[in-house]
Amino acid sequence: MSRVLLVFSFLSFFGFSVTLAQTRQLTGTVKDKADGQPLVGVSVTVKDSKTGASTDAKGMFKITVPQNGGVVTFTYIGYKTRTITLTGQTKLDVSLEEDANTLQEVTVNIGYGVVRKKDLTGAVSLVGADVIAAAPVSSALEAIQGRVAGINIASTEGSPDADLVVRVRGGGSITGDNSPLYIVDGFPVASIADIAPQDIETIDVLKDASSTAIYGSRGANGVILVTTKNSKDGKTSVSYNVFTGIKQLANKLDVLSPLDYVTWQYERALLDKTPNDYTQYFGNFQDIDLYGNVPANDWQEIIFGRTGTTFNQNLNISGGGDKTKYSLSHSFVKDKAIMQLSEFERQNINFKLNHKLYKGLTLDFGLRYADTKTKGGGANEQNEVSSADSRLKNAMLYPSFPVPGLTTTTETDDEFNLYNPLISISDNDQYVHRKTYNINGAISYDIIENLRLRSEVGYDGFRNDMDRFYGTTTYYVRNVPSAENQNLPALILTNTNRNSIRNTNTLNYNFSKVLGKDHNLNVLLGQEFIKTELGILTNVVHGFPKSFGFQDARVLTTQGKANAIDNNFSPDDKLLSFFGRANYDFMGKYLLSATFRADGSSKFSPENQWGYFPSVSGAWRISQEDFMKGTKSWLTDLKLRASYGTAGNNNIPPGQMNQTFQNSVTTWVNGFNNYWAASKTMANPDLKWETTVTKNVGLDFSLFNSKVTGTVDAYLNRTKDLLLQFPVAGTGYDFQYRNIGETQNKGLEFSLNWNAIRKTNFDLSFSANINFNRNKVVSLGSIKNINGQSGWASTEIGVDYLVEEGASVGRIYGYRNAGRYEVSDFSGYNATTGTWTLKPGVVDATSFIGALRPGSMKIEDLSGDGKIDLSDRTVIGNANPLNTGGFSVNSRIYGFDIGAYFNWSYGNDIYNANKIEYTSTSKYSSRNMISTMASGSRWNNLRPDGTISNDPAELTAMNANTTLWSPYMKTFVLSDWAVEDGSFLRLSTLTLGYTLPLKISEKLKMKKLRVYASAYNLWLLTNYTGFDPEVSTRRRTNLTPGVDYSAYPKSKSFVFGLNVNF
Repeated sequence: MSRVLLVFSFLSFFGFSVTLAQTRQLTGTVKDKADGQPLVGVSVTVKDSKTGASTDAKGMFKITVPQNGGVVTFTYIGYKTRTITLTGQTKLDVSLEEDANTLQEVTVNIGYGVVRKKDLTGAVSLVGADVIAAAPVSSALEAIQGRVAGINIASTEGSPDADLVVRVRGGGSITGDNSPLYIVDGFPVASIADIAPQDIETIDVLKDASSTAIYGSRGANGVILVTTKNSKDGKTSVSYNVFTGIKQLANKLDVLSPLDYVTWQYERALLDKTPNDYTQYFGNFQDIDLYGNVPANDWQEIIFGRTGTTFNQNLNISGGGDKTKYSLSHSFVKDKAIMQLSEFERQNINFKLNHKLYKGLTLDFGLRYADTKTKGGGANEQNEVSSADSRLKNAMLYPSFPVPGLTTTTETDDEFNLYNPLISISDNDQYVHRKTYNINGAISYDIIENLRLRSEVGYDGFRNDMDRFYGTTTYYVRNVPSAENQNLPALILTNTNRNSIRNTNTLNYNFSKVLGKDHNLNVLLGQEFIKTELGILTNVVHGFPKSFGFQDARVLTTQGKANAIDNNFSPDDKLLSFFGRANYDFMGKYLLSATFRADGSSKFSPENQWGYFPSVSGAWRISQEDFMKGTKSWLTDLKLRASYGTAGNNNIPPGQMNQTFQNSVTTWVNGFNNYWAASKTMANPDLKWETTVTKNVGLDFSLFNSKVTGTVDAYLNRTKDLLLQFPVAGTGYDFQYRNIGETQNKGLEFSLNWNAIRKTNFDLSFSANINFNRNKVVSLGSIKNINGQSGWASTEIGVDYLVEEGASVGRIYGYRNAGRYEVSDFSGYNATTGTWTLKPGVVDATSFIGALRPGSMKIEDLSGDGKIDLSDRTVIGNANPLNTGGFSVNSRIYGFDIGAYFNWSYGNDIYNANKIEYTSTSKYSSRNMISTMASGSRWNNLRPDGTISNDPAELTAMNANTTLWSPYMKTFVLSDWAVEDGSFLRLSTLTLGYTLPLKISEKLKMKKLRVYASAYNLWLLTNYTGFDPEVSTRRRTNLTPGVDYSAYPKSKSFVFGLNVNF
């Protein structure tokens, strides 16, 4: 027996030695041919062998190959596969070239799954991490603004925490929310504003119903899927990205000089027949020339002109092996804004873990946390009791030099509600602390080959604490508190808590092994449950000591008088869903997808709870047909797509089918403002789903070996059973939600990418997209029209937007300006009564302008009755753009890279409410105005000797070269003069960078080192006379878009950054 073992051991050793003699070790590196950077995770395989390896963080590999010869293949997604026949070498350095054709192999997130880009049948756009992280901004939505066809993203103003209005193909609701559904790593969230751009791997925008129907009731306004960065194979990799820079006020408006201001104050006082209003503040008219030497305070510069700073850093650590992969990142943003006492800070933590428990069983875990702090508010807040608290308005209209008795008091409640702008800022202060938590866990089990069961559980938490301070100069403390607490500081503390839980279970089976190589069928079945709870706690404290500031009131709340405590819990919002999807393709040429989802919502009564949302789409890859063989030299790919489907919307507050009460209502009784609980909304148990039907036809093309790629889409969306706020006058209620009416959005989208030059040390590429959308109200049911009120001037303007059947939402409603009344419009002046008499047939605007005289504003009499009244209003503008889009140019030459990105909007009108307020002064007597109303431009009634002229010939001569009317008006008037073209072209981002050669960075123990400088909002081309044409400040309703009133001015920024990979 021992001899047998000895012989066996000898033979085994001999065989092993022979094997060793027949193989050898091959080592080497794999790099990008274009920039020389190492490629991580390249697959290295040996022909006719099961041996394989992958490159590490430095692009290095080690693999066993035959002693004599051997064939090694290098494969990497996005690059051309390279096969090399060995000739006995032990070291091999390889470079791989990018392959544009493999872009079609990129996977796209379509909800509860992914497909290859080339297999898409719906309208989906993809934005990668390189684009998202390239812009020096703290918001991911700002980073993709103008870069995606079919999605319009517009900032409402320039504050660090300004809202972004996002519309995918227009949006179908009239009074409801048209925001898209946001899904982050599978979880629906209210916003993605608190996600660091550097943490995002991809953003997928689902635009047609065949894509959004998988989300059923929530997909009617489009779906934005955000995938944060995942863990990766390989050794631990560390990346650090940081940029810091400065911000400056981008634009200012000129105001009247001290001399022009005082001259107008004198003329106004004489027209009012109250000359003492002038002399008590400004002295005698004979000394007016002295004001030509008075220095002016630039309040815009003082309030909004400080040099802001920005700091943004992101640290990411990722790695793992065959069983466990992980990714951990931390981001920090700190902005000192251009407005005094205004700051913004955010911290993000994002952690992902993927672990293979054993064969076929995988665990995924994700944790995301954001902590955001905002000090100071935007210049114009939507929750203000009155627009009187606007900081920008004070900066524009407050006298530009000290006026004893007029600008030296802060105690007296003046008639025009203007205060020193610095005091206005400190008296209108707030602190917002927002925390968001998201925890996701999933387990996947491969039951059999190609059959996977996945179960996900998640929690999403939102907590927002807002402390709002009202000082002694604010409208709020002068009007809202009870008599004994009026004119004393007040504090409102609001805590909002929203918690959501989610459970999703899916079963996915791929029939490819069953059907054969020409057929591919993938079926998904799923179930989902989401529950959302919302609670709002509000504490109102009035009557603090007059000397208290914001910090005093926050710390010493007991020094005030508790006025009200509201603890409001909304009914739970529950959604139970069942869904399924089947994707089929034959030979990769003919593709078909069908989706069905059933949603049950607690927002509707049992009879109407369930909504059913089917969709179907198909695609034909024409380029693979035999009759297209002659185009192979220039046509890489050509695919025709078509889809039809439905999606739903239940975006109304919970509890609308039952009577609810609101305990924050105030009513004046016996001179006191009392809080009480009132029923503000009439219940409607008959509410049902709002439904959008979408039709889409698209064409995807790729030319010249994918040097040129692009898409074209045409769509028609019809939304019916709109969930509208129906006015119910005479019932004691403001409105009732009802299913009324129908809207339509139709449009075209184009996107184009051109890789013009692609060489080792030089490349040049272009990309562009353009969107055309037309919105129309098809039906309003029994409602004749819907009136919208922006409310910027309280009730003084009244209705300024009109919605009618056959027209779009967003039409501005007012008067047509006819210039001004000339001397020739009057028959004469009556010195006894001090009035001018209009000639017969000249329209009379007394009811709006006040007592008429030459130089008064003139309005067109559209009704033809000879007088101006409400019947003379008409549509004077449309806030909807004819088209929007963007384009970029990117180039790299040796180590340098340069990129420029532009975005535009064309054909939209802006309702310039600032222009009205800044050029009208009568009852607001002491306000300054913009230079549009400077002497020599506006109508002048004042003789050089300081008297008012009422002589026709003299007035005609005095105003021969003036063009505008007199600002002497008793009220604000919305005319088409204040509606301006809002078209613009903006150089949004300009970046110049340099990447150190690999040899140098390796000596520094780095994989990559890049330094760069970027400018944001560097250049703007527009005819708009306001601060910035990208604005929409009255955001409480969809009815009033495009209003520019006291918006926080935009800034331009210059930053310097560093990208380091270890």
